[in-house]
Amino acid sequence: MGAYDIAVAGCGPAGLAAALLLSRDGHRVRLFERFDAPRPIGSGLLMQPTGQAVLRRLGLEDRLLAAGARVERLFGRAMPSGRVVLNVHYAWLKGAHIGIGVHRAALFDLLHDAVRAAGIPIETGRTVTGSAPDGAGRRLCFADGESDRFALVVDALGAGSPLAPACGRQLAYGALWASLAWPEGGPFDTAALEQRYVAARKMVGVLPIGRTVPGAPRQAAFFWSLRADQLEGWRAAGLAPWKAEVAALWPETVAFLDQIDDPAQLVFARYAHRTLPAPAEPALIHIGDAWHSTSPQLGQGANMALLDAWALAQGLREADGLEAGLDAAVALRRDHVRLFQALSILFTPAYQSDGLLLPFVRDRLVAPFIDWWPAPFIQAGMVTGLMGNPLAALGLDR
Repeated sequence: MGAYDIAVAGCGPAGLAAALLLSRDGHRVRLFERFDAPRPIGSGLLMQPTGQAVLRRLGLEDRLLAAGARVERLFGRAMPSGRVVLNVHYAWLKGAHIGIGVHRAALFDLLHDAVRAAGIPIETGRTVTGSAPDGAGRRLCFADGESDRFALVVDALGAGSPLAPACGRQLAYGALWASLAWPEGGPFDTAALEQRYVAARKMVGVLPIGRTVPGAPRQAAFFWSLRADQLEGWRAAGLAPWKAEVAALWPETVAFLDQIDDPAQLVFARYAHRTLPAPAEPALIHIGDAWHSTSPQLGQGANMALLDAWALAQGLREADGLEAGLDAAVALRRDHVRLFQALSILFTPAYQSDGLLLPFVRDRLVAPFIDWWPAPFIQAGMVTGLMGNPLAALGLDR
């Protein structure tokens, strides 16, 4: 394998991990970020065994464990009946698996610090506007009119990437997210992601996410499902009626609601279902949300992105030539991506939609059997991202 001049566009988990892995393989890597200073956007996320496996190989697992919160189960009730409609234990799968709830800022910091320690240059304030083939390479174009040529461009700019063709569809529902202080000694399970639902129209959830810096108070990611076309109405109505609605659904959340006194504390996230049919083009590859994005119901976004980054480095390392390396990277990930895209399309309407049939089936027909074999094994496989055995294909199971 030769050493290539590679541009990585985007400083999210996918871009930072790809830059680290490719640099360690001897490639000359430059990172490009549109912000004047790289920074994460959003609240918390759940790192699954799949994403953890990549961070372990990067030597960053200990920092992840120190910053995050150990999550051993996912639990949810349909209201007002109180029926348990989500009950997943990591212990149901072979191996000592756990989830790790972590603030996006903490995940960003550990990857960003590793990139800086590796001496990988990060060019900030560089807004990418497009790219074009240039001989055997590709020219990356910027908003200031400048462009640079590379042997390979790695698109890690997310679902709205200007480097990727439009495809898929935006989902009607998104979510409001806030990072709040964990109520010490309160009624919440420190090792569980908990949710409450009313049909599929309303959802409130609490995820422990550890600490953004050592010694700081523990935090939780608090989220509320909301249709995108209702966002402006929510803002206009003020916090009081919304707080009353959430407290009526789940009274214990008052411990979090009392910490919110400004709508700006809540960030609205919009989601989309999209999968590029051709994630690799001449001297260009799309990874993470730039290739495939879904609703957050299965919690796979950052984890899938890290697997994509690993597959890219492996494909270039093992194949003969750049084009063959990109094809190999896509082949390593294609089946797993397709599987979880299909699962997301199947299950999202049962948790975020205006429909009544699927929530009824979930609550009345599925809920009584969620602890019967093989339901626990299937649920755990979906939640952890291990369904389809992606780690074996990537050599990450060793």
